[in-house]
Amino acid sequence: MSTNNLQSCKRKKFLHGHGRQSSSIDDLGLDILVYEILIRLPAKGVGRSKCVCKEWLSVLSTRHFAMMHCRHISTSYNQKFIAIDSRLCSVFPLSCEDSGPLLNSRILLPFEAPWNKVNILTSFEGLLCVCFRNTGKLVIWNPLTRAFKEVSSSNSRCLYKPKSDAIGLYVDKTDDYKLLHIKRRRGRMWVHVYSSMFDSWHKITFANKLRCWHGKPIWSNGTFCKGVLYYLVNCFIENKGVMLFGFDVESERFRLKTFPRFPHAYYDGNLVVVHKELHVFVTHGLPNWTVDLWRMEGESWVKLWVFPRIQPPIILSCSITHITSTGRFLVVSNDGVANEIDTTKKGVDCFLPLVWFHGLQGAIYTETLSSPDFYFD
Repeated sequence: MSTNNLQSCKRKKFLHGHGRQSSSIDDLGLDILVYEILIRLPAKGVGRSKCVCKEWLSVLSTRHFAMMHCRHISTSYNQKFIAIDSRLCSVFPLSCEDSGPLLNSRILLPFEAPWNKVNILTSFEGLLCVCFRNTGKLVIWNPLTRAFKEVSSSNSRCLYKPKSDAIGLYVDKTDDYKLLHIKRRRGRMWVHVYSSMFDSWHKITFANKLRCWHGKPIWSNGTFCKGVLYYLVNCFIENKGVMLFGFDVESERFRLKTFPRFPHAYYDGNLVVVHKELHVFVTHGLPNWTVDLWRMEGESWVKLWVFPRIQPPIILSCSITHITSTGRFLVVSNDGVANEIDTTKKGVDCFLPLVWFHGLQGAIYTETLSSPDFYFD
């Protein structure tokens, strides 16, 4: 059986399982409607479509549709910046002009925690991993659907400690959203993975004898790309430079990856995914800072762009996200200062300071129907 015929059979089986017992013509009509039209709607549009009839509500409320919709939507229309400035969070669109976005909406934090203790660690497919700084508890949250799930275990094994731990969100081949937690305490290190499918944690066995696991290296949070969760480890305190590790999500093994090398005494990097490819901004050359943009190709790196020397070091101690709707990059420092980089321009024109959410705790995410609870339907 061809791939197209197999996909068609799967679609019809899925639709028949949600009340479609009439003629094949009706089935074909709903098949086209779901897989050619509704699956391309923004997440909010899908939510409104559920009100059309019970049949649509049944089909559009399943995890199967949510996962397929997440893979098909155009992020150009769904990328948002969420700023936690009170119990009511501000949500901004990113498909906007350089003057900054207008306020789109405000949403209430759904969990019981002081808003100024909420720290967004990372985002992936519409889900945010949030830490409560006063308790160390970890929560996975979808700001669009308001759904959230506390994932820290009752025995306090998987509580997060800022500046020591690292996390990473990803999805495996079974569409199970998982959270990897790297815990470091007193020179020792543990790795655990949370599964939304089983609502439980399990421990990862790894090469604990590697010297880079010990001491006081600075770990980035994970960046997921093509089945691998990547971590940058800054070991300059121990004169080892920057190291790149990849966690293969199927084998659950860490592996040391290649990373661009520089002759300078100090350099640092920020990982970002652009068009499903892993990229890194590398800052190097203290005290005369230079910033390069590299793309991973196989096991090597290719330099794509050199940043003009404007305000060094603007890309240290920050997070970088690619804005799909404009092709530019948003750089947010740890204290909330925002800058925008446009690699299509030259000189000082490529760098644009932004002030519309200065000093706010926030993150970029894509609006999806993804749920932190595997059995949400």
